Amino acid sequence: MNSLWQNVRSTRLVVLFSLAFFVLASNAFAQDGKALFKSKCSSCHTITDKASTGPGLKDVLNRIPAGDWKYNWVKNPAAVIKSGDSYIAGLYPAKFKTIMTGFPDLKNEEIDAILAYASAGPQDVATTPGATGPVGPEVVQDENNPWFIIAIIIALLIVLITTLRFTKIHLRNALNEKEGRPEEPAQPFLTASRSWVNNNKKLVGFLGFFLFCYLVVQGWYVLKGVGVYAEEVKPDQWVGYHPSQPINFSHKIHAGDNGIQCQYCHSGVEKSKHASIPSVNVCMNCHKAISQTKNEGSAEEIQKIYTAAGYDPANGTYTLVPQPLRWNKVHNLPDHVYFSHQQHVVVGGVACETCHGDVKKMGTIEQQRPLTMGWCIDCHRNTPLKMEGNGYYTELHEKMKEKYKGQPITVAMAGGLECGRCHY
Repeated sequence: MNSLWQNVRSTRLVVLFSLAFFVLASNAFAQDGKALFKSKCSSCHTITDKASTGPGLKDVLNRIPAGDWKYNWVKNPAAVIKSGDSYIAGLYPAKFKTIMTGFPDLKNEEIDAILAYASAGPQDVATTPGATGPVGPEVVQDENNPWFIIAIIIALLIVLITTLRFTKIHLRNALNEKEGRPEEPAQPFLTASRSWVNNNKKLVGFLGFFLFCYLVVQGWYVLKGVGVYAEEVKPDQWVGYHPSQPINFSHKIHAGDNGIQCQYCHSGVEKSKHASIPSVNVCMNCHKAISQTKNEGSAEEIQKIYTAAGYDPANGTYTLVPQPLRWNKVHNLPDHVYFSHQQHVVVGGVACETCHGDVKKMGTIEQQRPLTMGWCIDCHRNTPLKMEGNGYYTELHEKMKEKYKGQPITVAMAGGLECGRCHY
């Protein structure tokens, strides 16, 4: 009986260890403040002090009332507002007209993790001298790393298999002891595994084939993403390659706030295959007279333009040694791909935002479209062909209207899927 009790106790310990492992793993996932913030809060809040749809959350723990107020607010903000809370009365509707969505399913520990992450604010990013953005591409952390999840699953399976194996051995020996038979020694794990494989060859073969097919498919998608530097993380929300630049040139200020047309700086967009990078002389057309603006740090950035142009602002002369700027290219197609800006912008009437994203809202430019062949082909299949105003193609367009009676004519129907159009 003592041996039976020892076997049962050992089994209990293994089971308790397995349960503890599950609980700890679950808590590790549940209390990941960064991942929770990204999934629950990032659409309306930032981790800076800059307001978005809702207030910025930097240092929020030092601003909100102490105690359970944070839990009540996150879970049911409408009830807090209705109660006449004095703190929140100064925010709604004075500063924010949109009432926050409640998250009653969040646990207090998860709310603590979110607020701790957001209150700490953004971490500093190393920059190079003269650069105004992060060095190289911005690295976007995948909060749901599949390999990490697979590793956790494998670890849990190992624990489960070990638990079941020891349970089986202990119960068998307990039965042998009860019936007066000698105990059967436990085989080493590898020996038992080989024996199980030999006795279940069909099942092992099926599982091996399934695993092989899965790895082939996953490998295909991994290789498919090589050289793709942008992805859609949410509907109409893209992240991608965002290199540092020698000057903190803000497209939002120039193209957005001041309404400068893209063609003014990128003069080749209507006349050439390339849109062209504007020379510093284009910048000097305006900044010879504008040496500083109300934007923070503008004087230092404009001085970089003067240095590049060899311009002496004190005397108003070009007497200094020019130091050309080294811009980092953001949108880059493979060498074997032919893409003409003139054909798309002038003939096709394609807006810049289609391929480059909403540039008028960007600071320094980042890539917001994948620019893959599949992405271009989908555009050709879905974009109506511009039939009017292209006299050179009148005869061809008339023939197409006759051929595709009543059908919307797309770029693909005019040869937009032919290999030789883009590859030569």
